[in-house]
Amino acid sequence: MSDESKFDFSEEEQEQQQLINKDKAVEEKKEAVRKDAHGLFASIKTFLSELLDFREDTDRDATIIAIKADIPFKGATAWILVCSIFVASIGLNANSTAVVIGAMLISPLMGPILGIGMSLAINDIDTLRKSLINLATMIILSLLTAFLFFWLFPLSEDTSELLGRTRPDIRDVLIAFFGGLALIIARTKKGTIASVIFGVAIATALMPPLCTAGYGLAKGNWAFFGGAMYLFTINTIFIALATFLVLRVLRFPMLKYANSAKRKFISRIATLTAIVVMIPAIWTFLTVLQESKYKREFDSFVKNNIENNSNLWYDRRDNDLDPDKKIINLHFNGDVSDEMVSSLQNDKDKYEDLMDFELIINANKTRSADRLTQSLDRAYTDLDRKDNVIDGLQKQITELEINITNL
Repeated sequence: MSDESKFDFSEEEQEQQQLINKDKAVEEKKEAVRKDAHGLFASIKTFLSELLDFREDTDRDATIIAIKADIPFKGATAWILVCSIFVASIGLNANSTAVVIGAMLISPLMGPILGIGMSLAINDIDTLRKSLINLATMIILSLLTAFLFFWLFPLSEDTSELLGRTRPDIRDVLIAFFGGLALIIARTKKGTIASVIFGVAIATALMPPLCTAGYGLAKGNWAFFGGAMYLFTINTIFIALATFLVLRVLRFPMLKYANSAKRKFISRIATLTAIVVMIPAIWTFLTVLQESKYKREFDSFVKNNIENNSNLWYDRRDNDLDPDKKIINLHFNGDVSDEMVSSLQNDKDKYEDLMDFELIINANKTRSADRLTQSLDRAYTDLDRKDNVIDGLQKQITELEINITNL
């Protein structure tokens, strides 16, 4: 082989070696980036773990003792409940938010609800039974107290504070669940966070629904009673559910029984009860979520297609939307043509959740005639006013002509 061919071969080898070195350098850079990314992710994971982990501050024994201590309902606790119900009822009647908040702060209703969640989490059937009995007693006493107040008090009317507790929606579910989470996390922490407990008592609003239910009983308004008790049930279930979940995550020790057969039986009962509580909670969440979607689309339909239509005189009512019967009742203070009814039906069908609803138009032709009469009267009044203005101007012109002639 000649020297020239050897030289060419060495150049090819050098080029290949350079390519190999470049590939190695690229791989080394990629590996360095991967290591840096892994270290960054590990640092972020460590930071978030230290930031959000609350298990180290948990005092399991003190938490169980504190929750059990708040369950009994007798003596001073009963009188405190009666007083808080009276205060809340007065606040609802006077439409005073501040008074209602004060009543929620002194209410002892939260104890048995936490007891239910805790007893399910640790398989304590005796505590569960005591919690349910005390909660039922509190509910009956609260309803009776509110009923007597609104039955005997002469100044009772449907205030906005009362109306706000009769139509629960998805926000009430979320408030109850996350409020319950905050409450039980504060309870499990070493050293009770009183401000959190007071804040949750205000946010979840257990007292006002019971007072509103008592108002419904006193006035024979079953819609008020049913809506308020539904809201109270939502709050109770989701606070207990949040308590159950947190205590299971924190791995609170299960109650041990000497008899293994009894232990298994109690465990099955507690598990079954937890499932029974969770199924209504899920069903309630989905139902309220769907009703909220109906309400949102109905409000959008009314705003975009009715209130913005100058040819329609809409009379909004509380029962315009009936999600149970899938009916939309629209009331108009005036006549509505067949073409307009068809147009409203087509507009309604553009909303996916309202397509299955039946649209019922309630028109008032008498109101329509009244409205035309009022418009005619206003037109006559405007003409009379204009005539008076014209007469005044003509008088001024005549006086000016006389002055010019004299000049």
